[in-house]
Amino acid sequence: METHPTRERILKTALNVIRQRGLADTSIMDLCDAADVTKGAFFHHFASKEELAISATRYWTQVTGGLFASAPYNDYDDPLDRLIAYIDFRANIIKGRGLPEFSCLLGTMVQEVYETEPDVREACRIGIETHAATVTKLIEDAKALHAPRATWSAEGLALHTQAVLQGAFVLAKAKNDPQIAIDSVIHLRRYIELLFHHAKED
Repeated sequence: METHPTRERILKTALNVIRQRGLADTSIMDLCDAADVTKGAFFHHFASKEELAISATRYWTQVTGGLFASAPYNDYDDPLDRLIAYIDFRANIIKGRGLPEFSCLLGTMVQEVYETEPDVREACRIGIETHAATVTKLIEDAKALHAPRATWSAEGLALHTQAVLQGAFVLAKAKNDPQIAIDSVIHLRRYIELLFHHAKED
């Protein structure tokens, strides 16, 4: 569905500003100034900052979904190679970018509002699980071919990859150093390789 240009500009701006400042410290006026729109234009498209935040989670899921759907890891024939290449792609997203650029909007917001804004929390959950479902498919395909007797679930491993990634972003922010996030993703790669290696030996 086509989005009104002004609405899309506000949403694009929200993705950047909220990842830099957090949701609580981002005012409607901050968003209007950054997007170069009036408050009237903002309220024409969004009834409140909460509604903007919920819409931003959906926009984020749409934008990142397109990014991952067209990523080069999809070109691998072997599903395990495809899964490993997905992990490498996640590491490459971090390289050469600042903390707000590679951090996750959903993870950033849900850490702030999980108790105070249940509707935003739910929207973040849906977004995170939507991406996790695409990773589940990658893992299911790899498991079917390379580890059909393994007792672990594809869904559980997919959620674990997201937990590692979100935790890596938090550590990178705490240390103000993107390298710690890259190192965490590399460890995740090793873990998945070992998981499949041991499954082949069983």
